[in-house]
This record gives sequence, C-alpha cells and structure tokens, in this order.
Amino acid sequence: MRSSLFILLILYITTTFSQVEIKGTVYDKNGVLEGAAVYFNNTMLGTSTNNKGEFSIKTKKGNYNLVVSFLGYKKIVYNLNTSSYIKPLVFVLEEETNTLKEIIIKKTVYDQTWKYNLSTFKREFIGTTELAKDCEILNEKTLYFDFDAKKNLLTAFARAPLKIKHKGLGYLITYDLEEFIIYNNRVTYLGYSRYQNLKGSKRKQRKWTKKRATAYYGSVQHFLQSLVKNTTYKDGFIINQFKRVANAERPSEIKIKKAREFIKLNRNKINFSKKITIPKTPLDSALIVVRKVRLPKFKDYLYESKVPVKNIIAIKNGKNYLNFKNNISVVYTKELEEKNYILRNAFSKKRKPLPQTSSIIPINFPSEMDKNGYLINPLDIFFEGYWAYEKFANSLPLDYSPVGNSQ
Repeated sequence: MRSSLFILLILYITTTFSQVEIKGTVYDKNGVLEGAAVYFNNTMLGTSTNNKGEFSIKTKKGNYNLVVSFLGYKKIVYNLNTSSYIKPLVFVLEEETNTLKEIIIKKTVYDQTWKYNLSTFKREFIGTTELAKDCEILNEKTLYFDFDAKKNLLTAFARAPLKIKHKGLGYLITYDLEEFIIYNNRVTYLGYSRYQNLKGSKRKQRKWTKKRATAYYGSVQHFLQSLVKNTTYKDGFIINQFKRVANAERPSEIKIKKAREFIKLNRNKINFSKKITIPKTPLDSALIVVRKVRLPKFKDYLYESKVPVKNIIAIKNGKNYLNFKNNISVVYTKELEEKNYILRNAFSKKRKPLPQTSSIIPINFPSEMDKNGYLINPLDIFFEGYWAYEKFANSLPLDYSPVGNSQ
C-alpha cells in the first residue's frame, strides 16, 4: 500500500510541475472587462474573466495560441510559449470599428438563396460523414453569405461565434469563424475554437469516449503526432510519394476559352451529337477541345512507396518541420472508408470500401510543428482524399489523447 501511495504521489508531483498556471487581466478603454472569453485555441482549456477582468488557466508546457475575445471588440490572438511564461499577462481590447460587415449581416434575408448557401456551408464545413449527422449549428442565422457568380466564389461571414452542439462526440464548441471560402471547388476555412464537454449519463459518456477514439485514429492529428513520435508505420500509416504534372491530354485553359467562344458564335450550325474522330473543320476542332474539358487537369505519378519518416519531417534548431518533396499519399490501413465517402458525388460507383487514403499537398514549406505534432500554420498544407472528406464534425481538441483521457 505504501508503495502504491508513493507512486501516486510521484505521479501527482510530476503532473503538477509539468503544468503552468497562466494568469492575466483583460481591459478595454474604460477599465477592466468582465466576461471576456480567454482560451487556448482548439482545446478544452478556457475561461472567462471575473468582475476584476482577471483570468487563470492551467496548461501543459508548450506553444499555444491564446485567444482573447469579446463581442464588439477586436480579437487578440497571442502566441504564448508557456515554458518561458514568467509574469501575468495584460490585454487591452479595442472596439471593432469595421461596422460595414455588421450592417450587411443585419440586413440578411433568410430566403431560399440563403438556405441554399447554408446547406453548402454545412456540407463543406461540418461535412457529410456519419458523425456530421449529430453535429448541429445552434445559431445558424448569425451567418451571412456572399456569392460572386462570375468568379464562382462563395464567402461566409459570422456576426458572432458559432455555437455548435456535437451530440456524436459530446462537445459544445464555440467556433469563431475568421475565413470561409469556396473557390473553384476548393474549400478553405480558418477559425478559433473552444471545446467544452456536454453533460450526459455514464452510458453516453462511454459512447462519446469510444466515438472520440474512433475519430482520432487515422486522422490528420493522429498522423502528425505519429511523425513526431516516430510511430507512423507502427500506428498503421503507410506513406507514398508522388509527383503531380499537367495532363498533356487536356487542352489548356486558353484553348478551352477560345473553343467555347467559337462554338457560341456558331451555335446554330452545330450538331452536338455528331461523332468526331478526325476534325475536318475549325468547328470540329473546337468541339473536340470542349469535350476534353472533363479530363483531369493533372496526373499523379507514384515514384516511392513506404517513404521513411525521416524524409517527411525535419528537425532544425530543436524544432520539427513538415518538409518533403512534391506530395505524399497517406494510407491508414486500420480503418476502411465510410459508405458516404465512396458515394460522395454523382459520378461515384458503388464498390467495396478500401483503407482510408489521403494526400497532403504542400502550399508553404517547410511548415513548423510544435513538439506535440500541431502545425503552427494549418494553411501551409492542403488535403485531398479522405482527410478532405473528414471535416469539422470529425475534429477533436488538440489536447485530446485517446489513452487515459476523459475528454
């Protein structure tokens, strides 16, 4: 018994010393600000300021984005290395002066167009996975959408942080949307989130624990953390490297544009059902060009299988960087695709599910990672394949751990 107590004491002391208590005060021009939200981005760690404008949060040592926000004020995102934290922090929030967006959002008409854009937003932000069915935006009407038909560009704004109830994973999530853009079928979004546990019976708690673990294994979060720990292949991931080149069989955008303009001028003379093997006229040539529009713009060529982890992650001055040539394909062998992924578009054919396969396309490399495997700038990379399918509904707090974690 004494040995057990001694071990527990050691564990308690170790845990206590590995944590740091971050304290501070939030002001505005009139003095202390009560009720301001203060939280570490994308974690369970957060609080609100008391009537003296003070806050206190305990966390592990590491690099974090500390978010300080209050409705009607400019948000502060403070990069904090808790290992070097010494004295209490002081933040002064400034009132939001950009009232134009607020006026536009207030005039939002919740018509069929808004509802259509909302459904597009939910599909591309929340997702269409099995977990997405249990993920609900509680304040949808805070959203405003702007669609530019000429550019095929959809942008979303939010008047206030989104409140998202995730009954599948057992979270209430506050999401402060900074950017949401769909341009030429490519989706990018950025925001700051705070997770809180939902209350539920023991049965629900067990269900949430199981579903959270399922969401974690095979995820981007799992993969990046496995790179840092050097357990990638042991955890069930296989990394392949591929090069992406322009598809020579597909006409250039300039040729496609000219062909469409020529066809438009001669529309009355065209037999669109005509089969053309060898073009005999300029109109035949234009039709052949337009018919090749559906061909993929690029072709991928796999040139190395089972790439070593050392070729994917680099260490410089004690920091980890995601850094590799061309692109990588990541196969997670321990879980199969969902049915919704297989039939995700009108051209999909029913088939047996395969291991989950995703691609990472570099945008800005090298991309710094902290010691826990979190990307400092998530927009440095672009996902395709299964990870692009798994959207916000499958996300977990960055401080989530599937082993011995009640989150």
